[in-house]
Amino acid sequence: MTVTPPVAPMLALAVPQLPGPAALPGGTVFEPKYDGYRMLVFAHAGQVYLQSRNLRELTAAFPEIAGAAASLGEDVVLDGEAVIYTEGRLDFTALQQRMNRRPGAVAQLATAQPAHFVAFDLLEHAGAEMFSWPIAKRRAALESLFQGHELQSPWALTPSTTDSEQAGLWLQEWADVGVEGVVAKGAAQPYLPGRRGWRKIRAHNSAEAIIGAVTGPFTRPSSLLLGRYTSRGRLRLVARSTPLPPPLQRELGHLLSPAGASIPGRTCASPPTGAAESP
Repeated sequence: MTVTPPVAPMLALAVPQLPGPAALPGGTVFEPKYDGYRMLVFAHAGQVYLQSRNLRELTAAFPEIAGAAASLGEDVVLDGEAVIYTEGRLDFTALQQRMNRRPGAVAQLATAQPAHFVAFDLLEHAGAEMFSWPIAKRRAALESLFQGHELQSPWALTPSTTDSEQAGLWLQEWADVGVEGVVAKGAAQPYLPGRRGWRKIRAHNSAEAIIGAVTGPFTRPSSLLLGRYTSRGRLRLVARSTPLPPPLQRELGHLLSPAGASIPGRTCASPPTGAAESP
């Protein structure tokens, strides 16, 4: 086996919109970006090592993925994302609960909320190191590996498309289930460890709301309490912003003023039980 840990994974540069079909070398290929843990899987002679994006070992935290990799019976190095799916969406908190736990606790979590490995790249297979191969060729080899072994859970093969309209639908329709956005790759690109050679586009959902209150002084608010009017004209709390960075605090401080007695819905209703308080 020629590819051994640690290997710095290839990364993506954030961009505001989807690149065009010819924007990247060899043509643009799109894949979903998941809310999970980046993971490289090294399997050799039945021994497995799972590595994080930050070069930490994750083997003990994901025994179901390690066991599946050991069962392949082939030398492989895979790049992908570890995810946990809970109640209709990807659950990043469930992934965090796996960290720094004793084996017994991890085994219980793996049974209650099993993790999956969503593969999107193949870096070595059966002694062939593939860093210099273009993505299109690596993808074909990855698909062949999945088909040859008829891989099922906990394995998953990420969707891939050259259709920018399809990628746009992923941005719009998959955000509710925990897909963070889309990654764009050049079909002719080699694998460049540690380099930001890919592009990532995050999904953004917007909605109008009223700043009903703030934490901290309104001249320099720490966070915003956002409301929307009900059908009865009552202002109801629907969300609380994340902590505001200092430049935005100063900017909003010039725009905000205390609500007067004549402001409709000056008394803000509490959210219903179980309602989210953060966007």
